[in-house]
Amino acid sequence: MKLSKLRPMPVLLAAGYLALGATAAIDPQLYLDDVKYLASPELRGRATGSPELEKAADFIVRHFRESGLKPVSGNAWLQAFPVTTSAELGKNNRLRILEDGKTSTLHCPDDFVPFHFSSAGKVSGQVVFAGYGITAPEFHYDDYAGMDVKGKLVLILRHEPQEADEHSVFDGKNLTAHARFASKATNAKMHGAAAVILVNDVANHKGDPDELEKFGGTEGPADAGIPILQVKEANVESWFAEAGKSLQAVEAGIDKDLKPESFAFPPALRVEADLDIERAVKTVHNVVGYLPGETDEYVILGAHYDHLGLGGQYSLAPSMTGTVHPGADDNASGTAGVIELARWFGKQPKQKRGILFLSFAGEELGLLGSAYYVAHPELPLANAVAMINMDMIGRVREGKIFAGGVATGSTFRATLEQLAPRHDIKIEYSDTYGYGSSDHTSFTTGRVPVLFFFSGLHADYHKPSDTWDKINAPGAARLLELVADVTEHLQTAPERPQLIRVAPPPAQVTSSSGSGYGPYFGSIPDFGEGTKGVKFADIREGSPAAKAGFKAGDIMVEFDGKPIQNLYDFTYALQAKKPGDEVKVKVMRNGQPVEATVALTRRQ
Repeated sequence: MKLSKLRPMPVLLAAGYLALGATAAIDPQLYLDDVKYLASPELRGRATGSPELEKAADFIVRHFRESGLKPVSGNAWLQAFPVTTSAELGKNNRLRILEDGKTSTLHCPDDFVPFHFSSAGKVSGQVVFAGYGITAPEFHYDDYAGMDVKGKLVLILRHEPQEADEHSVFDGKNLTAHARFASKATNAKMHGAAAVILVNDVANHKGDPDELEKFGGTEGPADAGIPILQVKEANVESWFAEAGKSLQAVEAGIDKDLKPESFAFPPALRVEADLDIERAVKTVHNVVGYLPGETDEYVILGAHYDHLGLGGQYSLAPSMTGTVHPGADDNASGTAGVIELARWFGKQPKQKRGILFLSFAGEELGLLGSAYYVAHPELPLANAVAMINMDMIGRVREGKIFAGGVATGSTFRATLEQLAPRHDIKIEYSDTYGYGSSDHTSFTTGRVPVLFFFSGLHADYHKPSDTWDKINAPGAARLLELVADVTEHLQTAPERPQLIRVAPPPAQVTSSSGSGYGPYFGSIPDFGEGTKGVKFADIREGSPAAKAGFKAGDIMVEFDGKPIQNLYDFTYALQAKKPGDEVKVKVMRNGQPVEATVALTRRQ
């Protein structure tokens, strides 16, 4: 694809450009070479905490240095921070069953296996069967209705009722959020259970092998706050027989009329578990390079350079966990963009404002690197006039790209509309308020105007098939030329863009619980580690949370009377409510409890 040409200065001035205006000539081949290395088998998917991610960091540092960038302070190109990267099975996992005076022992991982987000430690007690472990008021279904499970171990079925019934209120075609393992764990915890034992619903999946989930392969929090493990059906059949029941008959009964068939097993049945889970905490690095300007103000150009490594809980091809997920588009494409823009700007004259180049680790684990940087900036955030984030920019199709965050800066929309036609790029505006699932969100909460460039999702997202040969290098180079133009405009404009904190469109208050968009609260979570509860990185303007008086920095510990230990707990508790509901929320603010009632609205 043809590169943009340099345009004469008189034309640029006549068009109203305040910057020098020379369109950057980004070399598609150099760009693609960067992507190839970052997405190569040698780097094994660049998992956060892996030696391969450190190789990628060294690669970025070398290019920053060659481009004439400098460390912000001293010789430190790398900003270190700790991350809980993984969980591993320890050597002392034990499960003992005391049944009618007899003791049997199950072995890990053949007979049982904990989930990686299970709490570790010892637990023992009586056992209660709680169906599918689902409380779904929107479907008038509750496996815990009338059951006292406090301090007991709950045995629950995998999936959800009526999976094959297309007329089921549960859907019947696609599993709902209630079927998620983390949702079942949270629901059991909120009912006071001491632990969760999961078993496959074999009756609903005739012909499928009764296999245990692979440790580390399912999505969940770092620690669910409750022990949760899976056993094989053969190991619990005798429990039902002693209770005068059949597991398969119970499954069929629930599916028949959606009436729970929960019950307590005879007191003679007790289970003792010793779950040994080791969580690895490693030091990882953001990469930081700086081109100073004539003033202390600067523009940030950033992208995350980590990916999924060999798959795991965030892979969308879970059966291929153990296979390299190269992450060419996500996000070797954005990282290569930062490298090539550093190469370009390193050759340009010094401007009024400098440029800070940032490559983040830990994005795939929850925006950890960018959240850490915003909490520990190496340059004052007050001097950052804008943050431009590039995440998945390698698959530009038909000259169209997506731009987010445009409502956060007073000049952004006009600047993009002025510059994009020069590069034959069509812009679709999305995520205009600056909150999304990538690193610009951290800077929005840090009160920095943000722009987010993205070429769109595709079928290879978070799969081993996200390979370098599918990258549209000429299209990405065109997009980078636009980013360079925008950056130069921000460097040289007489006035910096003003931060705009825009309230979302008015939300409709309704008591209906239909499918809609669900209830809206309005907080932005802080994804940093080490907090028990949900810390608010920000509160959206005009949101229910804002109207109730909650502030950035508050830590939610209770929602509607239920304890909140992590974001999964909060999400589950919120989904159980309807727009129009009023809920009491407790937060900790500067070590002191603060309570308020929040009137939920409909999410737009």
